[in-house]
Parts: sequence; C-alpha cells; structure tokens
Amino acid sequence: MLIDTHCHIQFKPLSNDIEGVINRAKKEGVKKMIVVGCDIKSTQEAIEIAKNHEGIFASVGLHPQDARKLTGEMWQILKKLASHEKVVAIGETGLDYFKEYSPKNVQINVLKQHIALSNELNKPLIIHNRDADEECLEILRENGASNAVFHCFGSDAIFARKVWMAGYMTSFTGIITYPKAHNLRSVVEECPLDAMMIETDCPYLSPQKFRGKTNEPSYILEVALEIARIKNVPFSEIAEITTKNAEEFFGI
Repeated sequence: MLIDTHCHIQFKPLSNDIEGVINRAKKEGVKKMIVVGCDIKSTQEAIEIAKNHEGIFASVGLHPQDARKLTGEMWQILKKLASHEKVVAIGETGLDYFKEYSPKNVQINVLKQHIALSNELNKPLIIHNRDADEECLEILRENGASNAVFHCFGSDAIFARKVWMAGYMTSFTGIITYPKAHNLRSVVEECPLDAMMIETDCPYLSPQKFRGKTNEPSYILEVALEIARIKNVPFSEIAEITTKNAEEFFGI
C-alpha cells in the first residue's frame, strides 16, 4: 500500500475526473493521499474532496510565489480552514527565489506566519523550497518548526544531510526517474529510510514512464519502484516504510 503525500487533484485537468483519478489510484494500491492547497480556492477544493472521500486529507497554505497577495482577511480565512478535521498539514509554504514572483522579504514573513500556525495547531509543515536552501532551513529552525517535510526535494546531498540532521523529512517525486537526475538519485541512495516520503506533485512531474502525460496519484508506484531499485531493497519494504512515515508525520 502507498500514500501520495502531495498531490493537486483539484487542479485541471485532473479535476475534470476526480472519481476516475481516485479509483485508478486505488487500483495501484494508493490507500491515502494528501491534497495540497496553494491558496484559498485550491484549499477549499482540497477540503471538499477530503470531506467526501475516505483516506483523502487536505492541507492549507499559500504558495510562496503568491505571498505578495496575502491580506489580513485572506489569512483569517486560511486560519479558519486550517482547523477543519480533515486538514492534516499547513502548506504548501516556503521560499521560491527561482523567479521571485513575490519579494523575498514578503515570502519570509508569510513563511513565518505559516510556521506559527503550524505550531499553534500542532500540524506539520509542507515546505516548498527552490533556490533558497540555507535561508529556508534557517527560518524553520529559528522559528521553532518541529515537524516539516521538504516536498519535491531537488537540492543536493550536502543540503539533504542538513535537513535530516534538523529532524525534517524529504519527499521525492517522479523526477528521480528522469535519465539526467543522477544527483537526486544519489540523495535517495543516502536518505535514511525513516526520513523519506513519496509524492507525485501531480498534475506535474510525471515519472519517466509517463512523460508527456498528465501526472496523477496512481503513478506514485513508479516513484516507489525507483527508490527500491536505487536503494537495492525490496519494493515491499519501501512501500511499508514510506507509508508508515507518512501516517506518523500527518497523523493519519
């Protein structure tokens, strides 16, 4: 059994066939999934899906690229949504300095708000980190983030070791199946089994086997199979440990 710890099935085109997406995932052994919010609308949609399906949960957050859009009223709405019983995490939040759609100082302040909410509600953080490794980790530490996952991990092994040393999780996507992703596969090889989760980040980042197609939770199988190959352990062991890690991390 597998858990897709980060998916956006509320996004098009997957939202056009929610039931089909969920049923295909179940057939591949995906027993649970976390539908991740990036703003008020996508968060509300994630909660609605979670309310109507057993084994599906939601997260509440504002993507760092949109941090500049946050108002006091929006934050109050997000805080209220975060208290819903099917919401198991805060995020995705973090820092994205790749194109800097929002000013760095604004992203930092919004990240700190998410950390405070995470601590207040005792719900873990889902961290989006792009081109901001050291600063992102430093802010988490300085603001007392006790439980966080660096989703869609894409940094090098040197930074990964710092993440693990801080007690945070790393989550891997279909990127690890891409022919040129040698450095990321070396991170997977080194990653402690108890610091690892898997995700699709669908509808983006389809595994190599499905490149050119819309990604969906059923494809999480490819990620687990690749990790088993990289670490030279049975697939059943990877399925068991990543499921256990996700259940403990999200309290599901």
